[in-house]
Amino acid sequence: MGMRIGIDLGATKIEGILMDECGGVASRKRVSTPADYANTILEIKKLASQFDELAGDVVPVGLGTPGAWIETQRSMKNCKSTCLDGKPFLEDIKRVLGRPVRIQNDANCFALSEAVDGAGAGAHCVFGAILGTGVGGGWVVGGKLLTGPNGLSGEWGHNPFPNFRSDARTTEQERLLSDRTCHCGQQNCLECFVSGPGLEQTHEELTGEHATGTEITSHGLSPTLNLYISQLARSLAVMVNALDPDVIVLGGGVSNVKELYAELPNRLQEYACNSDGRTKVLPALHSDSSGVRGAAWLFP
Repeated sequence: MGMRIGIDLGATKIEGILMDECGGVASRKRVSTPADYANTILEIKKLASQFDELAGDVVPVGLGTPGAWIETQRSMKNCKSTCLDGKPFLEDIKRVLGRPVRIQNDANCFALSEAVDGAGAGAHCVFGAILGTGVGGGWVVGGKLLTGPNGLSGEWGHNPFPNFRSDARTTEQERLLSDRTCHCGQQNCLECFVSGPGLEQTHEELTGEHATGTEITSHGLSPTLNLYISQLARSLAVMVNALDPDVIVLGGGVSNVKELYAELPNRLQEYACNSDGRTKVLPALHSDSSGVRGAAWLFP
């Protein structure tokens, strides 16, 4: 495979790259995401045409989306860009672009990028975990994405939050926290606690102070951050018990907190079942570019 295009379709911006066979980025472009479906497709077509001109050829396109393509239903679901929900997006974009197109959700693209040539490069089993406004994830095993018939592989954010109010290793703080209803309709999903907004809500409930995630994490290992790291370790231990990854790569805004990497490995070992502590926890190498790079790597 020679040149390929990666496009990361976000709720507010569309980012595209033209990438060579070695992972080098020949060109990068960003545009605002239109509010409607038809213009979203047109903007993607414009980006692809611009990259084709630079490449001197019609180039395959990998797409990362804020939701999942469900093959059996031939439509999108769970999209942050709600204009995509229920639409035959993959079929429409293939028809408009007239070339090979592959699609995955943005968390899977993040995981693939970091497994191919990022922080998890060379590892057999990589779990990519996004800690941002929401909590997403993806699995790459033997260089291949695990997807599943329901498009749910890696959706660890909607597991029940483990040991809520019953963790003997943390302080009494957690008993003070409220129950939380997740946007998915379930109660006390782990996303409600280990996402950025979850961290902020925990801090406000414990201290009575409203603060941004950046403000909370800028003071070192505060009581709120200390509790958060234990909550994150418990949540990630579920995934370690499931597939025992060689590497967990963290992305999203909360992943920039340096205390995570000093504290998480030991706490993760405590919570995972009979763990020898061999799972590495690393920050993403490509940072915010992982999504668009992973989209391009959908064509290996």
